[in-house]
Amino acid sequence: MLLKNHLIEVFKKASLENNFLLKENVVSKWVHRFGIDSLNDLLIHSSLQKENQCEEENQEHISLIDEVHEENQEQIKLEFSKTFENIEETKIESNSLETARSNEISSKNQNSNIINQFTETPKLPLPYIKNLRKWINNDKKAS
Repeated sequence: MLLKNHLIEVFKKASLENNFLLKENVVSKWVHRFGIDSLNDLLIHSSLQKENQCEEENQEHISLIDEVHEENQEQIKLEFSKTFENIEETKIESNSLETARSNEISSKNQNSNIINQFTETPKLPLPYIKNLRKWINNDKKAS
């Protein structure tokens, strides 16, 4: 590993840890070894590496969020399918209950019609009283 790369890595670590003494030490070594004109290279490289690291962390967070979102979407689809199946089962059960009720009602109607037919006796017309007396009188004479 080159000295520049090593100093850049140490400066980056010191920046992340907010270690001002180590940063100052790296800057003094950099200036002593490479000159004050090249100090911008250290700062630019360390800031670029920070940005790259932040981008990598952001990408990791985004990928984790995407994974969680996909899992949530799968759970939502599963719950939706279960709910849809429950709705279908409920519809089928309600249809069967309605048909059973309508069959029960129609059978009750048929039974009541049959009962009414057996309980109702035809009413015979009453004979005239005059005719009844004649019949009774005729009947008595005959006996």
